[in-house]
Amino acid sequence: MEKKTYSNLVVSSAPHIVSNIDTTRIMAMVVMALIPSFLVSIYVFGARVISLTLVCVVSAVFFEWAYNKLMKKRQTVGDLSAIVTGVLIAFNVPAGLPYWIAVVGCFVAIIVVKQLYGGIGKNPVNPAITARIVLFISFATEMTTWPLPRMAADATSTATPLGILAEGGGELPNNMEMFLGFIGGSMGEVSAIALLIGGIFLIWKKVISPIIPCCFIGTVFVFAAIYYGVTGDGNALQMAIFHVLAGGVMLGAFFMATDYVTSPLLPMGKVIFGIGCGLITMLIRLWGQYPEGVSFSILIMNCLTPLINNFCQKRMYGGAKKNEK
Repeated sequence: MEKKTYSNLVVSSAPHIVSNIDTTRIMAMVVMALIPSFLVSIYVFGARVISLTLVCVVSAVFFEWAYNKLMKKRQTVGDLSAIVTGVLIAFNVPAGLPYWIAVVGCFVAIIVVKQLYGGIGKNPVNPAITARIVLFISFATEMTTWPLPRMAADATSTATPLGILAEGGGELPNNMEMFLGFIGGSMGEVSAIALLIGGIFLIWKKVISPIIPCCFIGTVFVFAAIYYGVTGDGNALQMAIFHVLAGGVMLGAFFMATDYVTSPLLPMGKVIFGIGCGLITMLIRLWGQYPEGVSFSILIMNCLTPLINNFCQKRMYGGAKKNEK
């Protein structure tokens, strides 16, 4: 009897169909989730938060519209993804950043990272994260000049908590100040409670999975606790909480590491991705040249996402094998 040969099935993870309406709804939810952090930033840094955010949003939307118009492509500004990118870029820079530098960041995010690769869903890395790193490397002085919170009006600029820790001078803010947001830093990452509220809202609405944020934040906490417990450089528990609240961990974990396009599809992959982000963040913070490592960690893990997806799909579905007669 002749042995039948069956072709292999190609299995992919859900969702299998994504409509423009779904994208618009998701992006609208993300914008809503960022509102608490936006309001705290206005309170802490003043009205310039509003103007800088508007510049970033308008620039991002314009670059997307102009590229689609020039290339005679279907307009995608209505899906709100450019608005989200603009807001996230604003949240990743100091409130006093010159407007023209913010516009450069939006150009990098929308044109170079997103549109040149085919538009939404095809970018290999997170546009806002990449824009922040490009601006940080290109305009180091402007990107590390942190306006002082309005409630501390005896100076014009200050260092971030991670900057103070890295330089080894000055008094660190207490964890409650970082939890509420009365510190220096990028205007959208200073208030942990505001970002936590937004992140829980996205999880509640099932816009994002809790796996990546929990693994990311949990890894930062455990790594810091072990490090300070072993070295004795400070109270292990207090410093573990410090590293979770300081810098961009909360913003990155909830709003950028969870990007659908640049993060793994399967639960196992999300665990690997989140742990990887946390490990790289702490390696850079403790032994790297820069005091902060969140942006670099997410970018590196974005680059590894195809490999993680391939590994996890083979583990779950099995590798394809040739049928023999």
